[in-house]
Amino acid sequence: MGRQYRELKPEIDQAIQRVLDRGDFILGPEVGKFEEEFASFCGAAHAVGVGSGTEALTIALKAVDVGIDDEVVTVPNTFVATVEAICNVGALPALVDVNADTYTMDAAKLGDAHIQGAKAVVPVHLYGHPANMYQIREETKLPIVADCYQAHGAVYGQLPVGLWQAVSAFSFYPSKNLGAYGDGGALVTDDYELAEWIRWLRNHGEGHVVGYNSRLDELQAAVLRVKLRYLDAWTARRREIAETYNKLLGDLVHTPVEGPSAWHVYHLYVIEVDEHIRDDLV
Repeated sequence: MGRQYRELKPEIDQAIQRVLDRGDFILGPEVGKFEEEFASFCGAAHAVGVGSGTEALTIALKAVDVGIDDEVVTVPNTFVATVEAICNVGALPALVDVNADTYTMDAAKLGDAHIQGAKAVVPVHLYGHPANMYQIREETKLPIVADCYQAHGAVYGQLPVGLWQAVSAFSFYPSKNLGAYGDGGALVTDDYELAEWIRWLRNHGEGHVVGYNSRLDELQAAVLRVKLRYLDAWTARRREIAETYNKLLGDLVHTPVEGPSAWHVYHLYVIEVDEHIRDDLV
């Protein structure tokens, strides 16, 4: 983070100073412009900035009418925030297994009897690798709300990961590929009515519904606008480094697999090590 700031210091300092000079810190022009730019980056019609990735997924589930005692299908090998968001709306997680090669949702498991009464599906694009959205959409007619916390810029087939479902949740936690200097998140959708509903929900409901206090602030939006301009180049560099790791480590460990139709953004480079060499490798 420090190195990244030093490289972008003039632009980031200027962006922060612009907000301070304006004196408008909540839902001001920086948020609006970032939402437009992030929506364009994702190929979507709408992006709505919120307070964190966890709140993004919570609001997304609320927006597709998931509520108390509903079941939501997701995977067990995700960060706790995914299941936390499900619980935040009073729903219950129903866990299905993952593919051993990509660590993402095994779409074939969506036919299991124990999830037939579910209200929504939350695939997780873990480590920056897209889940198999072709199969997931074929296997279920439930609303799909994607956890894209680690997948900024990832592509499945010809579509960015944010476009395969009703709504997608992104996190801008500082260590993410696109990270703020504090918490932040966004929801992405092509549905105008859903986007309006999400805007109400993030800002106390705006008199329409009981909502949340979850707004991306101006300072974070200003910083994210700067970083977004560099994200494609950073991703290309991550992929170059991952390819080098694959070549150097391929004979020693199980390196990440990039599945068919997937474009991995390598938020994390995760290896699998056989037990008999684990200690020696460390």
